[in-house]
Amino acid sequence: VHIVESGGGLVQPGGSLRLSCEVGESAVPFYAMGWNRQSIGKSREFVAAIRSDNTTHYADSVKGRFTISRGNAKNTLYLQMDRLKPEDTAVYYCAVSWTDMDLNYWGQGTQVTVSS
Repeated sequence: VHIVESGGGLVQPGGSLRLSCEVGESAVPFYAMGWNRQSIGKSREFVAAIRSDNTTHYADSVKGRFTISRGNAKNTLYLQMDRLKPEDTAVYYCAVSWTDMDLNYWGQGTQVTVSS
């Protein structure tokens, strides 16, 4: 299954970005789709996910600022990021899981840099 992210870039603190993800077809439906991120020197961390029943989950650090949603096209995913902070700087990975909330299959990532 291919996963392609886009939409990263450089933004000032307080600004917004929207990440997009296209996920290829799967013979087995996904249990969850979402986003992880990894900053330099840190381990990969969960950001947000949406389950097959459309319930959403967010890391405490992004709750109220980030919104995950599905696109109209099948297996399209978005992450709207508002009120960005320098600590949001990371490579953001779109990821999926077929079994649980552990998003363990991800794409190549897209860089998000929040800096003035």
